[in-house]
Amino acid sequence: MAVIDLQASEDGFLEGGSCGPGLNCKPLERSEAEQLSAMLRAIAEPTRLQLFRLLEQAPGGEACVCDLADSLELRQSTVSHHLKIMTEAGLLDRERRGTWAWFSVNHEGLQRIRSILDPAPRTSCG
Repeated sequence: MAVIDLQASEDGFLEGGSCGPGLNCKPLERSEAEQLSAMLRAIAEPTRLQLFRLLEQAPGGEACVCDLADSLELRQSTVSHHLKIMTEAGLLDRERRGTWAWFSVNHEGLQRIRSILDPAPRTSCG
């Protein structure tokens, strides 16, 4: 491991006015950050988390609005509202079957959430 000798001035900053050696990595693209933020906001609500978990564990990986409403003892309109928000955010897939809508987890959306929550490898900022 290399040791870097950094000389601080009287005000505590390093040469060049920095408080440290600086970052040598790219930030998350703004558009990507906005999309991920929308996804996180969509799932960061207790009822939506419950719905998401029910869908993850549902037989066949999908459930009808009526079954989800019954499971949470909520009105179908309330459940439909929450499902719409998560679908628009890319967390769920929706399939119309007759008069009912069936929902399942969008695994690409779930992977995007996981990727932002998993620590980035240290080598990406070096």
